[in-house]
Amino acid sequence: MQVYQPIGIFDSGYGGLTVMRDIVKLLPEYDYLYLGDNARTPYGNRSFETVYHYTWQCVQYLFSCNCHLVILACNTASAKALRTIQQRHLPAFPDRRVLGVIRPTTEKARAFTRSGALGILATQGTVQSESYVIEIRKFFPELRVYQQACPMWVPLVENGEHEGPGADYFVQKYLHELFHQAADLDAIVLACTHYPLLIPKIKAFLPKQIQVISQGPLVAASLKDYLHRHPEIEQHCSKTGRRDFLTTDSATLFSRQASIFYGEQVDARQISLDVI
Repeated sequence: MQVYQPIGIFDSGYGGLTVMRDIVKLLPEYDYLYLGDNARTPYGNRSFETVYHYTWQCVQYLFSCNCHLVILACNTASAKALRTIQQRHLPAFPDRRVLGVIRPTTEKARAFTRSGALGILATQGTVQSESYVIEIRKFFPELRVYQQACPMWVPLVENGEHEGPGADYFVQKYLHELFHQAADLDAIVLACTHYPLLIPKIKAFLPKQIQVISQGPLVAASLKDYLHRHPEIEQHCSKTGRRDFLTTDSATLFSRQASIFYGEQVDARQISLDVI
């Protein structure tokens, strides 16, 4: 019998399920264990130290569940915690890896824009970290990157108001503020995993020629390539097509809300991080 060694997928709440959905679609043979830290969401307005502490707790929990590879399917955690975890803790875990969602997005940034002007829509925490600006500058210093924080978008999605007329004002507001920075933007990256649920609204207020980039397919393709290039990690990923879901808050609430993001019904289990 194959040992259960799932690929861990972490997010501060539900948003990472949009990334998991695309990963599972591309790599359905692997086992996956999703952990949402719903009891402490949102992470977007918390300090670097707090986000690092919370994220490392959750990564440790996934390590304890036999995950040798963990994906931080959360832009805030990727921006504020990934590098510290990789540098401070992973040397003690030579057979474990933790990856984020920013690198797979930024290394493809040049292909998104013809004008050379790229917009980033994100949480306040991700914007303040300047992670996208820094990473894109490494790969493509010629690109002009403009960021816009959208603090109301996650609450709209989390409360199921993203399809209603009440969302129109805040979608228009943040798009207007972004384009006020640069009128020649021709591509926008949704740098928060909640935002794909707002794509119909976003596109309704944009000219058709402007490309809207969702991270899920990019992260999935990057993961496939990573597993191919790192057989020493891939061999620790079991393949029975199993999907499990954990939350630090109410399992009933999570299971009900998760289907909006994942596109399928899920049966979650509540866990406590006190053991870490």
